[in-house]
Amino acid sequence: MTSVWRDAARAWQAEDPDPDTRSELALLLAAEDDAALADRFGARLQFGTAGLRGELGAGPNRMNRALVRRAAAGLAGYLGRGKKVVIGYDARHKSSDFAHDSAAVLAAAGVDAVLLPRPLPTPVLAFAVRHLGCDAGVMVTASHNPARDNGYKVYLGDGAQIIPPADRAISDAIDAVGPTGAIPTSDAYRVAGEEVVAAYLDAVAAVTLGGPRDLRIVYTPLHGVGGAVALDALQRAGFHDVHVVAEQAEPDPDFPTVPFPNPEEPGALDLAMALADGQEADVVLAHDPDADRLAVAVEGRRLTGDEVGCLLADHLLARASDGRERLVTTTIVSSSLLGRIAADAGAHYERTLTGFKWVVRPALAHPEWEFVLGYEEALGYSVDGIVRDKDGISAALVMAELAAALKAEGRTLLDRLGAFDERYGRYRTAQHSFRIPPAEQEAAMARVRQRPGARDLRPEADVVVIDDRAGRVVFRPSGTEPKLKLYAEVVDGDLGHLLAEAARWAGL
Repeated sequence: MTSVWRDAARAWQAEDPDPDTRSELALLLAAEDDAALADRFGARLQFGTAGLRGELGAGPNRMNRALVRRAAAGLAGYLGRGKKVVIGYDARHKSSDFAHDSAAVLAAAGVDAVLLPRPLPTPVLAFAVRHLGCDAGVMVTASHNPARDNGYKVYLGDGAQIIPPADRAISDAIDAVGPTGAIPTSDAYRVAGEEVVAAYLDAVAAVTLGGPRDLRIVYTPLHGVGGAVALDALQRAGFHDVHVVAEQAEPDPDFPTVPFPNPEEPGALDLAMALADGQEADVVLAHDPDADRLAVAVEGRRLTGDEVGCLLADHLLARASDGRERLVTTTIVSSSLLGRIAADAGAHYERTLTGFKWVVRPALAHPEWEFVLGYEEALGYSVDGIVRDKDGISAALVMAELAAALKAEGRTLLDRLGAFDERYGRYRTAQHSFRIPPAEQEAAMARVRQRPGARDLRPEADVVVIDDRAGRVVFRPSGTEPKLKLYAEVVDGDLGHLLAEAARWAGL
């Protein structure tokens, strides 16, 4: 059996366009490391609604140039000749190679391929899809995943991430691609100018209104590509007292100062918190490496995604409407407090499945409504529908506007949260992730499905919701990481007790 993996590795090596992964295979073959070869060739990354995401390396079960060329060829086959695609990329290892390979494959297939001018945040790419009138967009990023990973996200012409059945159709088109070595490439693609970035900055800066701007901000892009764009956006919006965490200011694909480049992870904001303390800052704003997520901290406490989402919604709904009915959206795992805030403002409120590909769907279904905010508790926010995906930069501007307005009144974001408690009751949410392999995740999900009152959301989603007198609990496997996620919400209740009970139900 072991010779099967060696033969597969040699066949891959013969067609691999990347000298780095060819060398990787040469070393594994020389060492006769059959376990490592089986790990790379015994399975393959599946293209789904999150596109592709995985560890870098050789073989079909890793992210590499050969796999990306096949993905680009499949996307070209799905779209057809004469269509237009914009490609963006972050500063992770191999991101530039993957983006240029995609552009070259698409161009050779008769697609008008446009490459963004440099490593840029994911929301810039999502914005560019509609701004440039494209039929699709590709973003090379693994967002907040560890340094060893990379990924490949696909958007269609509406500027939103793909959903079924498009994901299946693109996957089938990828499977139909012939030998990797026979995929043609061309340098007949275009590189967009900086005017795309300028148009994005103009659009997000326009989200803020006039008002106080006396606010001291500490900001970190966590070694990602958000820094220059976010600082420019803050300047355009009138926020000039911004202090950047120097150790994390420049893109670095190794993310040397954090264990995981995710602002939700313990320790990720330690340097920012320390700088904020030294500068007596009013607020900390942090992006993940592709700047589609936003973390906010005040007085040494990081706010939860639900807290930030509800603060944004309350602030935006307090503005005058443009005359249309208004809409806010969130997911089934996010706080139900948003529904109370929306009801008070007379706005529509809808809950969706997890993932921003779903969060923006109610706005697409109701273009006659004014889309005010969509958010998910995992620090993702879409403000005003400028970007039909998570956008940590526009969310940062609105959060800074709110914090500055409160400061002018002698209050803080924490005071505004306290006002929510007084008005609606103490809504509290928490999320806990269990890093366990897929088989253990399936076993845990099977156990919670047996609980009395459990609502199984299959086949739409691998999600279980349990409501009882103690509160609300949601279980789901992560779509992008080896985690089982548990979400809990209480109103004037004991959140810690509910989390412990829910973990016990799952046998964790």
